[in-house]
Amino acid sequence: MVSLLPSSYENLMGYELSLPSNSSIFQTPKILSRHNEAAYKPNAFSIGPFHYGANKQMEATQKIKLKYLRDLLSRSNNPEELYSQLTETIRSIQREVRGCYAGPLESCESCAEEAFVEILVLDGCFITELFRKDAKKELRDPDDPIFTISYLQEYLNHDLILLENQIPWMVLERLFSLTKLSPDESLIQLALDFFGNISSSNKPSVTPNQFHEGKIEIKHILDLLRYSLLLPLSGKFQGEPTGWEPFPCATKINEAGITFEKGMAGSILDIKFANGVLKIPPLLIHETTETILRNLISFEQCCPNYPPIVTSYAKLMDNLIETGKDVEILSEKNIIDSWLNPEDTKQFFNKLYQDTYVKQFFYHGLCVEVMRHRRQWWPRLRFFYLHNFTSPWAMVSQAVGAILLILALLQTSYSILGVVGDKKP
Repeated sequence: MVSLLPSSYENLMGYELSLPSNSSIFQTPKILSRHNEAAYKPNAFSIGPFHYGANKQMEATQKIKLKYLRDLLSRSNNPEELYSQLTETIRSIQREVRGCYAGPLESCESCAEEAFVEILVLDGCFITELFRKDAKKELRDPDDPIFTISYLQEYLNHDLILLENQIPWMVLERLFSLTKLSPDESLIQLALDFFGNISSSNKPSVTPNQFHEGKIEIKHILDLLRYSLLLPLSGKFQGEPTGWEPFPCATKINEAGITFEKGMAGSILDIKFANGVLKIPPLLIHETTETILRNLISFEQCCPNYPPIVTSYAKLMDNLIETGKDVEILSEKNIIDSWLNPEDTKQFFNKLYQDTYVKQFFYHGLCVEVMRHRRQWWPRLRFFYLHNFTSPWAMVSQAVGAILLILALLQTSYSILGVVGDKKP
């Protein structure tokens, strides 16, 4: 049997047993990825070292990335010098960049120093050029496959948001600053615009200034997208969260007299409850919705000191949706805009956060308020009345019954008064 212990005390104390403090790019734990491996692995575009050259499809798309790098360099008066500057700036930070990857890079063939730098330059320039071409049609070639072939766009939308398929934001910023088209061009804004409809039919309401004013250090694209959901909340989740509070499904909430309304579209996380109304921002469910939510959850589960806010959202929505009827209730209010049928939409939520650990639940206060309101008798009575006496014949019958009851009471009163009157001397 091979011993796992070091041969001496000196060796034990010399081991590096902790992750680098700046680790932010992780390989998804098997306990999470086993539920849907396709949601965590790139289809066609490898970004960074983890999936470099993993299959022939990714080898083919390398040509597209090289073409984008060449397009970027061709706008310079001295392309060769610019390429040298791009390579040198990434080489100067490559040790810090390595610390961002929480994985065994040493055994990776693509992670030798020069190969690692080349991958970062190529992939980083590809992403920044992609964002520019998405915003400025005049920069695109008429036959650009990314903007003319639908399946490539779908692959790209999926691959760029994977936790395992990231490169550090500092790499993108360095490359972007050396290739700016104008002084006011913003990498954050270009990225937000590119992923604008990833979770809602409305573009995110955040601005680059909110990132700058909050002195937020973006770790990578996935982290940027997470912040785009958190920043519109205006500190809503700054209080100390507590444990899980049982929460009923949409049908039972509705039967308790609580109504649903479509909330503001600033962030899907901004769920509010007041005066018997539960306001939930609209969620767009399409091909990449599961991918983005699963990878945000995986990121929160892996990254030290990252609160599980998106994970809490997934848990809350899972409890809201137990049956196809729950999906229909939320769809009628335009809270869920799903390309799936009700049953598939239900399954989507029920499997989303399986095997995650939620020590801090960030919707505890909201759940307590809903449950307190649900226990009141008047909202239930009002709901019963509105849903059982709304047809014309039911209303007529109810009116006739009320009139007959009043007449009967009057007749009884007159009879009593008459008896009393007869007994008077």
